[in-house]
Amino acid sequence: MSKSLQQKQGIVVSKSGDKTIKVSVKTRKRHPFYKKVVNVTWSALVHDEKNEAKVGDYVNFVSCRPLSAKKTWRLINIQGANS
Repeated sequence: MSKSLQQKQGIVVSKSGDKTIKVSVKTRKRHPFYKKVVNVTWSALVHDEKNEAKVGDYVNFVSCRPLSAKKTWRLINIQGANS
C-alpha cells in the first residue's frame, strides 16, 4: 500500500549546515470562527544532497522518511532565484 507524498514549495531562508536548507512556506487559510483569511508561515528543514540551493531560491520539496531528528523533507528541484 503506497502513501501519496506531500509536495510543497517555498523560499530558502538559510543554509543550516552541510546538505541542509531551511525553507519558509507561506499559505493562506480561513479562520474557522472569524472567517477571516490569515497568512500562515512555517519552516521546514530540507535535505539538499548536492548543496545546490542558495538563500532566496524558490524550491519544490517532497516528504520522505526521517533523515535526522528534524529533517523529513527532500529537495526535488530549484525553480529560480528571488527577484
